[in-house]
Amino acid sequence: MQIGLVLPTIGPHANRRAIDAAVSAAADLGWTSVWVTDHLMVPDGPEAEEYGTILEAIVSLGYVAGAGTGLTLGTSVLIPPMRNPVILAKQLATLDLLTGGKVIAGVGVADKHDLPEFTNLGAADRFTRRGAFVDETIALWRHLWSGGKPPFTGEFHDLQDYVFGPLPAQRRDLPIWTGGRSGAAIRRAALLADGYHAAQTGPTDLRERIPALQELCDEAGRSLPTLSVRARVHFGSDHDHPYAVSGDTAEMQADVAEFAGLGVEHLVVVLGTTDPDELRRRAERFQSEVVAPALA
Repeated sequence: MQIGLVLPTIGPHANRRAIDAAVSAAADLGWTSVWVTDHLMVPDGPEAEEYGTILEAIVSLGYVAGAGTGLTLGTSVLIPPMRNPVILAKQLATLDLLTGGKVIAGVGVADKHDLPEFTNLGAADRFTRRGAFVDETIALWRHLWSGGKPPFTGEFHDLQDYVFGPLPAQRRDLPIWTGGRSGAAIRRAALLADGYHAAQTGPTDLRERIPALQELCDEAGRSLPTLSVRARVHFGSDHDHPYAVSGDTAEMQADVAEFAGLGVEHLVVVLGTTDPDELRRRAERFQSEVVAPALA
């Protein structure tokens, strides 16, 4: 199982030194990827306490790409209905080309409480159809990244005359991961995506979802998507998150080992600090006390 690290791009103290420390720690520890979160303009209130200040996702990955570490760069996750999917296709293709095929495009539909952010971005009309919009975005990206010619006609896009280039290094195989826990989300991951990227999900919940994924894949003649989990890391039990790799080290090791046993190929962790020294300390501790023993 590979380990990835969510970059500290969130919060009023997010800064270049913190990102540099995260990238350096991930590379030094043999972790394989770094990830960014996507929000653009959340409303003032409880959500703004976490996401009111956030570095833009694609620009942040471009900055990391310039370091030339060879780490895979992932989005956890972009929200296409809040953005222009054609511009996103160009940005992701460019990033993938310049990194030699090191991009994973995680996408999501946003939560039911995100309507104010859609409204702020002039995309309120997409909110009730955001699932269908993501489905069509995946099809659009596959078409563009494969070198597909005009036209592309869907419910939300009507492209009749265009040239799209350059193509990503991975072309149409640039991995697209989706998450979510609803029936529609499971179906999207099984039938349209390359990976299932579960957030706030422990081993027990993931185990319950895998049979539905497998059944849908079997019916469609597709392989099970790559399984990945994004999880906060918390040494101790005093946290208020729906799920975190937490508890004493034995409990944390057990969860990581159980994820691996379920076939999870990527565990993407959030370390919860923007302090460069503290971030490295937490990364090193998680690797030495949890990951190494759990996967030995």
